[in-house]
Amino acid sequence: MKRLALPLCLLALAACSGKPPAPQAAPKPEAARVATPWDDMKKTEQRAKDVQQAVDKQAAEQRRQIEQAEQ
Repeated sequence: MKRLALPLCLLALAACSGKPPAPQAAPKPEAARVATPWDDMKKTEQRAKDVQQAVDKQAAEQRRQIEQAEQ
């Protein structure tokens, strides 16, 4: 058994070496992309960021109006 291990390993290494790399498939277009569970999470996160930006904008506008009214 031990005698066969070394020749088999060498044979496997010789069989695997020297081959050109397998051609890679062209990337899929974005429309054919498979949905993942994280897609919904990313959409929700972006929606939350958009809402936060709108709230910040409204708060800044209110601050500006209050400052103008105080002067």
